[in-house]
Amino acid sequence: MTRDTDEFLRLDDRVRIARQHEADLLISIHADTISVKGIRGATVYTVSDKASDPEAQALADRENLSDQFAGMEIKNDNKEVTDILIDLIRRETHNFSMSFAHTLVGQLSTSVGLINNPQRSAGFKVLKAPDVPSVLVELGYLSNAKDEAQLLNADWRGKAAQSITNAVALFASAKAGPGTGG
Repeated sequence: MTRDTDEFLRLDDRVRIARQHEADLLISIHADTISVKGIRGATVYTVSDKASDPEAQALADRENLSDQFAGMEIKNDNKEVTDILIDLIRRETHNFSMSFAHTLVGQLSTSVGLINNPQRSAGFKVLKAPDVPSVLVELGYLSNAKDEAQLLNADWRGKAAQSITNAVALFASAKAGPGTGG
């Protein structure tokens, strides 16, 4: 956890904390508003340079305005080797992010309402750690009265939290592989 109170933490600080602690996974949990009326339900985002749809782009643009992106520094005299290593790390991280997003959507589908096409992508800054698998979970939209009511309901939040916990356990077990006891 990057915090245990409801205080603002810059996006680059969230990424920095995850990387500093060598996190196996970064899950950014949100409940935002969106100008598109009628949209409701949970959505799971992974990073992409091109958004999966206009709503994903609008949400990423809004979220990314909060601060600047945290970059990655790798010092190596051989730029070509460095570029290849970075690319390999990013590909592996992206694959893990996509795998976890799929698992999380499956778990959330059993307990909370999902938006149509719930696994989406956009250029959220908080998802751009090149070496930490990351997802952004939009649990619902405060601009939708039904979503807001669910978000205020302790039982609903408990089900959502349990779904996220189950997805993390499944992801960790799959990442550990067979025969590792994990």
